[in-house]
Amino acid sequence: MDDNLIKRLIATIKCGTCGLAYHEDHVEIIEQNEDVWFLKVFCPSCRVKSLVAAIIKKEKKSKIVSDLTGAEVTKFKYLEEVGEDDVLDMYRFLNDFNGDFAGLFREK
Repeated sequence: MDDNLIKRLIATIKCGTCGLAYHEDHVEIIEQNEDVWFLKVFCPSCRVKSLVAAIIKKEKKSKIVSDLTGAEVTKFKYLEEVGEDDVLDMYRFLNDFNGDFAGLFREK
């Protein structure tokens, strides 16, 4: 895992003494062993130094859960992506839509 990412993550923690957030420039990685990281943090506000031990696991790819059939997945896989214009068109349609679904789907 990227050291800068770890520093940014730790910088979201607040100092236990004064409550201000750490800055990534004040986070030093001491050691990393598999999922366990040891870091030294310094709070410039109250000047307290702390040791942080963090367990940071890499995200595993999750299985996609879907109610689509295999044929539907294949069908939609090769369709064009929904773009900004599509979203804007749908917004305009819904903005003017009166809620009459029966009329909308009635054959003409």
